[in-house]
Amino acid sequence: MTAFTVALVLVVAAAGLLRWRRPAWYWLTFGVTLAALRVLIRYASVMDACGLTVPPSRWRLALARIADRPAPDSRVPRILRLRPTRTGLVLRLKLRPGQDAFDVAAAPDRLRHSFSMYGVTSREVRSGVVELRMTGYDVLKRVQMPAKTDPRPMRVPVALREDGSVHYRDYRAVPHALTLGATESGKSVYQRNLVAGLAPMDVALVGIDCKQGVELFPLARRFSALADNPDTAAELLDALVDHMQGVYQLIRAEQRISVAVPDADIAADIWDLPEELRPVPVVVLVDEVAELALFANKEEEKRRDRIITALVRLAQLGRAAGIYLEICGQRFGSELGKGITMLRAQLTGRTAHRVNDETSANMAFGDISPDAVLAAIQIPAELRGVAIAGDSTGGWHRIRAPHTSLRQAVNVCNKHADRTPALPVLEPFRPAVAAPPAPRVPLSKAAPVTA
Repeated sequence: MTAFTVALVLVVAAAGLLRWRRPAWYWLTFGVTLAALRVLIRYASVMDACGLTVPPSRWRLALARIADRPAPDSRVPRILRLRPTRTGLVLRLKLRPGQDAFDVAAAPDRLRHSFSMYGVTSREVRSGVVELRMTGYDVLKRVQMPAKTDPRPMRVPVALREDGSVHYRDYRAVPHALTLGATESGKSVYQRNLVAGLAPMDVALVGIDCKQGVELFPLARRFSALADNPDTAAELLDALVDHMQGVYQLIRAEQRISVAVPDADIAADIWDLPEELRPVPVVVLVDEVAELALFANKEEEKRRDRIITALVRLAQLGRAAGIYLEICGQRFGSELGKGITMLRAQLTGRTAHRVNDETSANMAFGDISPDAVLAAIQIPAELRGVAIAGDSTGGWHRIRAPHTSLRQAVNVCNKHADRTPALPVLEPFRPAVAAPPAPRVPLSKAAPVTA
């Protein structure tokens, strides 16, 4: 064999090995070029086969008859831009008159097969312009977050979407959220990513973990308040309601509405206040909401009603006061008692990992997207961390959070422990943590063993 043949065989073997063992590396080295060429070469025939063309206009047909020429072909959407990414390709199309974005949204499986890509999703950028995001490999099989993300105040990158984009938890856009997941579904890892992302920010973290604190108390150095039983949780939630009332009084005192005050300077929430007066925002994480809603006697029922009432009040009124809820649980249904459905209505963000029953998926997405319900109940047990994320607009995405061990989350919280704000109203619930142990130093050095 010639040197060229040997080199070609080595390149093909290396490409095959990378595609099998490291699909991300294969995509960046070989896949992106081959896929771009494949899309450009097949584009017209694929659009025609998928029914995404329009007949030629009347004036073109008339011109062809006058000139005695063959009838022009059907027109395909015009390519505005083809941009490679670290996980696939982004194809932006300009639709022809008479076409609709729903036509493209109904053909992702056919486009995926025709372009030999792993996945295709579409979204309408503006009127007449559609963006196709195509992934070259299964990005959720081994999640690798990009080195550069776009975190902002109260906006945390927590997972990767199946189209290769980053999934953010934006508290200012979606103040309250519900996260469901059965045992070993990856819900705890998602929560750790959330806490680790919030730890470097100027925010007060409040945790309620009725499993004796086994999930949240290891992260206690970064929490301003923690409760490990329903009785303490009831008192903590009452304290948060009092804090909310105090913040509203501050906003009311700083409004000073008069003719001379511009509309943009009128304060309606904490983000409209001057920075030196702005109270620190609070994120409340409830690890298992069912433990707060269950009761066995009349006394516990009164406590349960008190807890649910406080949660509903925080969900209804807390956004303007900078209080955001993150409700987690294995099961969330109407059998948890009165007030649960009212609480769910205030939780705009919905994330469902693998669930044990269809009813839980319906409670998460039944009122916003039946397709998301079907996708949630189809998550296999072996894919821990895969979840369906949606909101009240009806849109949903398949996501997966990168694996974060408890030790990694603890290290992040310990590193940013100095950023933990001390709120007077939450001081009675501040976790008592001991100083980190000093490294052990041997008192004497062992002598080497000699023969």
